[in-house]
Amino acid sequence: MAQNSSQVVSFPNGHSLEVAGKQIALRPDGRLHDLGDWSPAVADALAAKEGLTLMVQHWKVLQAMRDYYASYNVSPVKKLLKRALKDAGNAALTSDVALDELFPGGVLVQGSRIAGVPLSLLDAELERSSLAVATATPVTPKQYYMDEFQFNDESFKVTQLGNLVDLHRWTPQLAEHMALREDIVLTSAHWEVLHFLRAFYFEYGVTPMVKILMKHMTDEVGAERASREHLYNLFPKGPSRQGSRFAGLPEPQGCIDG
Repeated sequence: MAQNSSQVVSFPNGHSLEVAGKQIALRPDGRLHDLGDWSPAVADALAAKEGLTLMVQHWKVLQAMRDYYASYNVSPVKKLLKRALKDAGNAALTSDVALDELFPGGVLVQGSRIAGVPLSLLDAELERSSLAVATATPVTPKQYYMDEFQFNDESFKVTQLGNLVDLHRWTPQLAEHMALREDIVLTSAHWEVLHFLRAFYFEYGVTPMVKILMKHMTDEVGAERASREHLYNLFPKGPSRQGSRFAGLPEPQGCIDG
């Protein structure tokens, strides 16, 4: 399926690709400068640049990546791409062997480049320490912690959005303390969401944004307990953004739920 799989592709700065008489601007890493320039013909040209001839199986993967990005405004990490392929009836393409054969440069790196979507990143690949607040920031009552706070005679650093910098220091007691700061007393309904967030993170390596959280919770616990109304009643500042603070997880990538 792949041609010249060992080829190292060079994308010099300022490089562009001509497709149907139009110059398509590329970034130094070969990604589209403007994602709106993508088309199937552009994908074919990008693939040809890397020695690939796109076949039906390639397109199923590329379409899954594009559909996911269109739905959530973030690109899927590998495990979530596999799940999307399986849900679309393409389970045969979910093995590492199949994906590596189709995209010898890596489905996330090479595949996303050809699909015209951003490169996905695991939360673990983001530098947590760089997210800490550089200087102390005044806080108002019932606002989430910023910069640093004290609990049980220990100091905890948080990012500018109130998420722990040192994720391994999370405990259920710390979650309850952080929730009280935001005037929330955690109930069993809150904990169902927090446990789901943590289970998702440890399975997929990313904190789900609210649309992804709702979809996966619907699949596992039903539409009523995964509804927007129910989740926002529990977490008024956003079930993913506020929930991730209490769950001891990184901020959800691409999250816009407040």
